[in-house]
This record gives sequence, C-alpha cells and structure tokens, in this order.
Amino acid sequence: MTATVLGIADDRALGGTLRVIVTRPRSLADAKAAVDEVVSAIDGAASRFREDSELSRINATPERQVTVSPMLAQAIAAALRGADLSDGAVDPTVGTAVRLAGYDSDFASVLKEGGPLRVHAERIPGWRAIRFNAATRQLWMPRGVEIDLGATAKALASDLAAAAASKVIEGGGVLVSLGGDIAVAGDPPAGGWSVQASEDSSAPIEDGEETVSIDAGGMATSSTTVRRWTRGGVVLHHIIDPATGQPVAGPWRTATVAAGTCVDANIASTAAIVMGEGAVEWLKTRGLAARLVDREGQVTRVGAWPEPASSKLAPNVL
Repeated sequence: MTATVLGIADDRALGGTLRVIVTRPRSLADAKAAVDEVVSAIDGAASRFREDSELSRINATPERQVTVSPMLAQAIAAALRGADLSDGAVDPTVGTAVRLAGYDSDFASVLKEGGPLRVHAERIPGWRAIRFNAATRQLWMPRGVEIDLGATAKALASDLAAAAASKVIEGGGVLVSLGGDIAVAGDPPAGGWSVQASEDSSAPIEDGEETVSIDAGGMATSSTTVRRWTRGGVVLHHIIDPATGQPVAGPWRTATVAAGTCVDANIASTAAIVMGEGAVEWLKTRGLAARLVDREGQVTRVGAWPEPASSKLAPNVL
C-alpha cells in the first residue's frame, strides 16, 4: 500500500504550538490561511491575556447586560455546556482563581519561579452565576466573576479551524492541533490519523511511543505536568478545582480523551483531572475512550482506548 503524502505546517498560536496537516499538500497554504483566520477570531474574542479582547473587556465591566459576538457566544456556550456535562468540574468562572495562582499572562511570559502567594481555599462563584442566552447572545455576570474559557476555547478553535480548512480544500482531510487539542475533518488518510499519546504536545514524534488512530472527531490532553510554575517553593499548575479554587491535587497527572469533537474531548479530559478517582466511572458511563496517567506514571486505559498493540479508535459523542 502506498503511503499518503501529507502537507504539514507548524506555527505558534494561542500561547502554544499549532500544527496543520492536510491530505492534499498542494492546498496546504489555503488550509493554513483558513485555520489562521479562525484562530485569530478566537483570540480576539476569548483571550484572557489580551486587554483588547472582547472577553477581557467584559470581565472588566461586570453587572451589565451585553450582546456578545457570535464567536464569543459559541465559546461561552461551549464552556457552559462543559460545566453542565461535568457537574461543574469544568467551570468557566475559575478566572480569578487561575490569576491568583500566578497564571496571569500568556504562559510563555509566566514567571517560572517566584515568591510565596497569599491565597486561601475558597469555592469559585460557579457557572450558574452567569446568565447567558445563546439565542440572543445576551450575557450578564455578577461582580467578582472572571470568565476563563481556557478549558474549551482552544478546543473550539481546533474544531472550527479543521472544518473551515477542510471546506476550503473541498473535503480534503485536515488535522489541526492547537497545543495538543486535536480536531480532524474531511476524508482521513488511509488507516486514519495517527496521534501520539503524549503529556506534552510539543514533544517530538518518536518511534515506540504509544499512538492511536482516529478517522473523525477530536482528541484532547489535560495535564498538570506541562503548564506549571513555582511560588514560594510550592509547585502550581493551571487546572483549578472549582470546589477549592486551588490547583487540583488529585491522582491523575495526565488525561487524554477521544470524543466526537475536540471540545467534548477537552471537557472530558479536564473533568477527569478534577474528578480524580471518580473519573474512571464517569468516563465509562459516557462511553468515552480515555488514557489516564497517575502521579507515578502508571497508565489506566478506559473504555475503548486500545492497548498499544491495537491502535484504532472510534470517538464517541459526549
């Protein structure tokens, strides 16, 4: 069988890596342009690190009703859906907690070591504090709430970008990876898209590493080992437990999930880190395939996630 020749473009976006792969190499430039347009729109709408983003302006002026843009409306709707599906384990009102933990700028600019922080455990406001009408795009949030769409907006960008790129190249196969949030669209290559299961999305592709293959949907990895920093000798990371407002201290250091969309995969992978031991049953109940890695590096495969010798996956819908 002749191997499919792929076109690949690597870049940086949304504070991390961006990779675009297409099955029609001559159309790579057009596909990449479509991806860049979507990513730019998400960044302008939903970035917490840009003072001029739509979300930053809204966070700065609470207790007023605003009509948000269609792009931000999609991102907020995805985040609230994630909160509902995860029973609040994935909550977009963690913005203040993430900022107070030291993640107050694009991760490349976050000081890796610093003095101690004066913080205390406190439940975050909770996603139900937000009033949002998806049909009218009307949003209201109380004082004291900072929306953080980091758990879903990047995954939404991957889904939208893959779809846009595939449309531009008339149904050709596309894989988009934004910091490890992977979405595929169009006709896949023979044998499907091969994806390496890695804690760090920037890690090089290596022979012998565990890989899986998908034809559709998306895959996402959430980890406490990559985006981390130290304050006063205490190691912190970006995944917040809504019950305490502090970085999660559960048994899993990494969760990778395959689902019908990258957004659903990201919701589930983040929820798994937050839920801890209860994640296994939660994932099984929803028919999701997942790979969980504990603090000692032991791997737990859930649902249809295959053993290394058999790599084919069929993502389910959350």
